[in-house]
Amino acid sequence: MKLQIQPIGNAYSEQLIDLILTIQQKEFNIPITAEAQPDLKQIESFYYEGGGNFLGAFINGELVGSIALVKFGETTGALRKMFVKKEFRGRELNIAQILLEILIAFCRENGVYDLYLGTITVLEAAQRFYERNDFTKIEKETLPERFPLMSADDIFYHLHID
Repeated sequence: MKLQIQPIGNAYSEQLIDLILTIQQKEFNIPITAEAQPDLKQIESFYYEGGGNFLGAFINGELVGSIALVKFGETTGALRKMFVKKEFRGRELNIAQILLEILIAFCRENGVYDLYLGTITVLEAAQRFYERNDFTKIEKETLPERFPLMSADDIFYHLHID
């Protein structure tokens, strides 16, 4: 099993929607649709044009994970679309950790020193993962004004990158 991480664009929209909606709807019963996430059909304009990034994790050619950065200020960004297919989670393959480390390296190289994210209460393993990686839980009111809020998010985190 060979893990490959690479930037992805619009050509991967359908695979991404399939990966993400399966996790959101079937695994966690989050009532969110593809229509509520139009960025997944406009990866290049939504993520890359503003200086962000969108990475896919592939095993034997299959998209099994994703992570994205929306840059919304000179030195600020939002971590988005962090998902790993259920069968590929855990420390053995460490896909989520590898994706996060590559994204943080991208942030450093591109002058993004404050990373924010929103998640959902039911995603408890995700919260533990962020906390293990030095993200600090913050109140919604303390988010930067231009933070791209997702309607479902109810828990927020911040990471200062040195």
